[in-house]
Amino acid sequence: MTHPPTVLIADDEPVLREALARLLAELWPELRVVAQARNGREAIAMFEEHRPDVCFLDVQMPGLSGVEAARAIGHRAHLVFVTAFEQYAVEAFARGALDYLVKPVERDRLRETVERLRERLRTVQPPPAATDELIRELAARLSAAPRDTRLRWLRAGSGQATRLIPVEEIDFLRADEKYTLVGWRGDGARPGEALVRTPLKELAGQLDPEQFVQVHRSVIVNLGSVSHVTRGLNETATIHLKGRPETLPVSRAYAHLFRQM
Repeated sequence: MTHPPTVLIADDEPVLREALARLLAELWPELRVVAQARNGREAIAMFEEHRPDVCFLDVQMPGLSGVEAARAIGHRAHLVFVTAFEQYAVEAFARGALDYLVKPVERDRLRETVERLRERLRTVQPPPAATDELIRELAARLSAAPRDTRLRWLRAGSGQATRLIPVEEIDFLRADEKYTLVGWRGDGARPGEALVRTPLKELAGQLDPEQFVQVHRSVIVNLGSVSHVTRGLNETATIHLKGRPETLPVSRAYAHLFRQM
């Protein structure tokens, strides 16, 4: 192709759109991001305006989904689905007919996708013929699957930066007035802390109850981060965390959770 390749990114999370745009700029410098959409309806309108070569579409967005946007775009662009839920990916994606990325997007996985897209554009390959069938299959799976409302990551402030923290990296959450303090460690690195604006009570209902347990009216802990528990007076206890200096209180109402430890 003679002109620089162009791309549309559609995701209802601004931080995720910007993070993907930054990664693409590093891995595919000549690629131009010509549009960023917040939902499927915007994605369709922006596609018609800019006619990008590639579209990265979040599967689940408010209003029209990324799958519905893909059906409208059809064979006119190379499509990459981005999803937090791997069960929405169909086997044919792995055969290269379509591509998908799992959030949070990993650099190495994105590099593979970029290499495939560059090759298709370099050799002027049209979008795969199986696109329509696969999109119908994905749409059927999406409509049939129960909505998973559990958190996959938190957007949190840390100093002057905004971090996207995968939930599995969170050690604990503690109510802090109008905010929630998140104790986390990224990729086994030194432990850190960040604030989110969402109240602890609201976050509690979105966490996996088999992994995250409320141990105090103001504290939720990741069971995988617990080193040991020491018992205190009046049926209270104290949680010690792996690789962290902080300790967390266990109130009487929740002490029964750790009686066998």
